[in-house]
Amino acid sequence: MLAACGVRPAYVPEGERSGRDLSGREPSLTFANWPLYIDTDDADPGRRPTLDAFRKRTGISVRYTEEINDNDEFFGKVGPALMNGQATDRDLIVVSDWMAARFVRLGWVQKMDRAAQSHVAGHLDPQLRRPAFDPGRLHAVPWQSGITGIAYNRRALGRELRSTRQLWDADLRGKVTLLSGLDEAVALLMQANGADVTRWTQDDFHAVCDQVEKLVREKHIRRFTGNDYIKDLSSGDVLACQAYSGDVIQLQADDPDIEFVVPEEGGELWAESLMIPNLARHKANAERLVDYYYEPEVAAELAAWVNYVCPVPAAQAVLADSGDAELAALAEDPLIFPDREMRGRLAIARDITSAERRTMAQRWNALVGL
Repeated sequence: MLAACGVRPAYVPEGERSGRDLSGREPSLTFANWPLYIDTDDADPGRRPTLDAFRKRTGISVRYTEEINDNDEFFGKVGPALMNGQATDRDLIVVSDWMAARFVRLGWVQKMDRAAQSHVAGHLDPQLRRPAFDPGRLHAVPWQSGITGIAYNRRALGRELRSTRQLWDADLRGKVTLLSGLDEAVALLMQANGADVTRWTQDDFHAVCDQVEKLVREKHIRRFTGNDYIKDLSSGDVLACQAYSGDVIQLQADDPDIEFVVPEEGGELWAESLMIPNLARHKANAERLVDYYYEPEVAAELAAWVNYVCPVPAAQAVLADSGDAELAALAEDPLIFPDREMRGRLAIARDITSAERRTMAQRWNALVGL
């Protein structure tokens, strides 16, 4: 019907996704990522040591841009070109896995050549290998992973928090924030209610919304945030909040009273993944860069800077054996290399389907004021 009306369908069939790969004659690629999500040189923030080493080893230069600030915003930026069978002028992008699922469903990204990526095949964290949206992880490879849990100021609160349900305690009224994004917030809240987030139902979702709606009316929740919860927690305006593990590790460097907890009911394990858009002009170069970051030594260098969950468990031994006390301490941090006990409390939430998303987003966004 769309074709009859002269409107191109959004879905791109497999045979229309690849273009002429210029990697052999053009030793370059363009890599779009989030801000502050790669290692930099302390003396020169404009230098990125792991990328510099890749260029020196391979002769491939990388034009690195920090242009992704929001998943939906980036989707809107590149979507028109991808929908219309045009190149995006990007060879490699990083988006959250819930957004990666949308790209894969729409056929907007290409399968990678795993035969040319021995390090990905050999070192990818087993817990991240089989996302429902991308069986075999042929289209998406985790750049970094992370945990959604709860953060709190232990000194200011005067007690410990061990459960998401404790966010609703009376002494936290007006001192709690939740994440504003539907995909970022609801899994942890479902876990607090005892739901299995690997197969949650619409009833689980609406139970959370009913609960949050009541807490908003009672002014228990101070506000809904993006990453700016960091400022609220640092200033003391907020005592406890939903938070990401990597953010809190960085906060603790300035304030050791800030704690991050994987709740006793469970926390959400997620990833932000590398993908190659349709018609990328340097696909082989991009695949080579992806595989490079799965070398344990390179993954360790990146993990030591970004402090999120490393998707390459073998990097832990590299840091432990580095001879540097600070790096060795990172190897023992379960928020970077989760141990068996912590992994037992982590779950990867099932995706929100396209059929569910419109209704769920309408209800959630009305609650959070988006």
